Amino acid sequence: MDLLTQGLLGAGLAQAGARQHETRIATGVGFFAGLLADADILIQSSNDPLLTVEFHRHFTHSLFFVPLGALIAAAILWLFVRRRLSFSRLYLFCFLGYCLSGVLDALTSYGTHLFWPVSEGRVALNIISVIDPIFTLILLIAVIYAYKQHKTIVARMGLTIAGIYLVFGWMQLQRAEAVATTLAASRGHTIEQLIVKPTLGNLVLWRSIYETDGKFYVDAIRVGLFSEARVYAGDSITKFVPTLHLDPLPENSVLAKDIARFTVFSDGFVAIQPDQPNLLVDVRYSNLPTTVSPLWGIEMDMQNPGQHAHYRLFRDASKETRQKFLTYLMGEPIEH
Repeated sequence: MDLLTQGLLGAGLAQAGARQHETRIATGVGFFAGLLADADILIQSSNDPLLTVEFHRHFTHSLFFVPLGALIAAAILWLFVRRRLSFSRLYLFCFLGYCLSGVLDALTSYGTHLFWPVSEGRVALNIISVIDPIFTLILLIAVIYAYKQHKTIVARMGLTIAGIYLVFGWMQLQRAEAVATTLAASRGHTIEQLIVKPTLGNLVLWRSIYETDGKFYVDAIRVGLFSEARVYAGDSITKFVPTLHLDPLPENSVLAKDIARFTVFSDGFVAIQPDQPNLLVDVRYSNLPTTVSPLWGIEMDMQNPGQHAHYRLFRDASKETRQKFLTYLMGEPIEH
């Protein structure tokens, strides 16, 4: 999730494990430790644009890395707090602050190497958006109140409420998946792969992507609290198959390997953008839940297979896009 939420979760967990007089220092230590896993964003290469994408949420987010990550955080902070905390207490707060960083990211749709090196698979449970203001606000209020009042019980209460909110997200996911399954059946489609994930900042509007007969179908599904689900039918796009959509590439070429890396990162949900035959996109993400217009992709220069693909972002914050998103979110009819 976003850095603020990661830090707040770390602060809350450290507060929950602190003694009353340690609440304030535990807040700062836990907040720092909660952020440290995302230092993997610094792994970059000017020669390999996909390196950052590949290593973000990688080994630093693994459950097996938690003891070492906490130790690194404690070693960094020891110089500043050694007169106020023993190293054992410092390490405890760092461990608590760091321990759920990877788990929190795994609850989103991006994908996290939660069990590396035992498994290279990316875990993405899709029960909360990468940015969710309600979840963040719950943690923020609890952490601030616990900090000011030296009350660790408040931190524990905040974590409990945040946990309940995540359970609600899981329930909403089940509802949205059921609607997506029914929708595919109504079209006479047999689902081969299905992903349903929350759109940005809410647990009401969901993006559904399923594969059938070599195509991906994308739809928006609104599951309100006190209303029936509403479907906004979206676009479809042909699934990318290297042997069908690209000229033969040398198997060990740089470009062929980049295509394979991006396909793994995208969990196989990849397609060639129809109006840009050199652009391979991640179908899971778009600026609107009904479109296949990409949020990111890679540009492939087929004439130079020895060169890396170029990673591209396509953010659209236009007024028209925002208005359409709000229309879906509020469950209003779409004018054609």
